[in-house]
Amino acid sequence: MADRYVTVARVEEVPPGSVRTVRAGEEEIALAHVDGEFYATQHACLHLHGPLGEGRVDDHVLTCPWHGWQYDLRTGENEFDRAIRLQTYEVRVEDGEVKVAL
Repeated sequence: MADRYVTVARVEEVPPGSVRTVRAGEEEIALAHVDGEFYATQHACLHLHGPLGEGRVDDHVLTCPWHGWQYDLRTGENEFDRAIRLQTYEVRVEDGEVKVAL
């Protein structure tokens, strides 16, 4: 089955260097904007389910606001233990709309 892309935001709603919580269907997703690229991961941190969409973005690293767990936005890998990985989603931008593959 082909991926279905769902519009989750407009480009201007997620400024460069920021992350936001968005909805894609029934799922909450953390959507980040880094160096002109958009990245999407699961919303819940793997530690204690902290809200990654309220976290901080430094370069390509997303930091959970609760306990500081860090993840590479490009791969979902945890910065401390590479065996731990967030679910990531394919993202594309069309006509100013940010779309995530479900």
